[in-house]
Amino acid sequence: MAKERRRAVLELLQRPGNARCADCGAPDPDWASYTLGVFICLSCSGIHRNIPQVSKVKSVRLDAWEEAQVEFMASHGNDAARARLLREQWIRAKYERQEFIYPEKQEPYSAGYREGFLWKRGRDNGQFLSRKFVLTEREGALKYFNRNDAKEPKAVMKIEHLNATFQPAKIGHPHGLQVTYLKDNSTRNIFIYHEDGKEIVDWFNALRAARFHYLQVAFPGAGDADLVPKLSRNYLKEGYMEKTGPKQTEGFRKRWFTMDDRRLMYFKDPLDAFARGEVFIGSKESGYTVLHGFPPSTQGHHWPHGITIVTPDRKFLFACETESDQREWVAAFQKAVDRPMLPQEYAVEAHFKHKP
Repeated sequence: MAKERRRAVLELLQRPGNARCADCGAPDPDWASYTLGVFICLSCSGIHRNIPQVSKVKSVRLDAWEEAQVEFMASHGNDAARARLLREQWIRAKYERQEFIYPEKQEPYSAGYREGFLWKRGRDNGQFLSRKFVLTEREGALKYFNRNDAKEPKAVMKIEHLNATFQPAKIGHPHGLQVTYLKDNSTRNIFIYHEDGKEIVDWFNALRAARFHYLQVAFPGAGDADLVPKLSRNYLKEGYMEKTGPKQTEGFRKRWFTMDDRRLMYFKDPLDAFARGEVFIGSKESGYTVLHGFPPSTQGHHWPHGITIVTPDRKFLFACETESDQREWVAAFQKAVDRPMLPQEYAVEAHFKHKP
């Protein structure tokens, strides 16, 4: 009976979101907080042990599990924990701060301007430092400054190409936000957080409001129902795969992959600022195909579960560690391939840079 319960917990690791530590994003977590319902890595489990009033942990593979604990883990999980963070802020806004009863307490998301300080991860050293951020609809941009008295921003992110998504597990902070934008037709990531959950949610909503106003101008004939899905988007799939080079004779290297709409990006580390390369995934009408496995001539050591993406220019080979990873990635790729391309996506395809 004990072995069956432990096996049931191990099977929960195969669910989407559970294959990476809920706090830091490390792959293959071997520990779990059975009071919070999340899977975590060995390093983060040590921190959880220091807050026993909040979190109690067990080894997924070694400790004995009670039936009620297994059921609790099954009804929660890492993705559900992320959703709870958003629900908590909604409930606090509604009841604790009473923002919907007293209009003067509501955040002016549509004011067109927002300024404040957020903790931003450094591109090279990985340290989070306080940076001044300014969102201005008049300029159509989000900017940040390295110094409080700096006259010129360190970066200017155009609202036109900007996306924001909550990434607490990847960033390692419950109020972590990943902001992406295009620079020279390549994706740039910045990772930010604020200690106050309401503050980061307010920034998220302000960015969506700015996007909404931009889209109203860019698509004057579109209704709200058409524009709202474009305000921000979650990634179709993220995780580790192995890849080889364009000649397919090089060794396979482990990389972190992110599927953002039709852009498949790969990074050496999940928190890298720039992608090592990007692949455009078009539609089947344009000559794109997703296949299980590798061509017979594939060489080199790699994970056992292969995927081949055929494009009009070349074939891309990826290897997954588990069969479930392979199924999930194939499903994400197939979803993009089966969807007809929009007129503006043909322009993206034409200018896209296929990087090895």
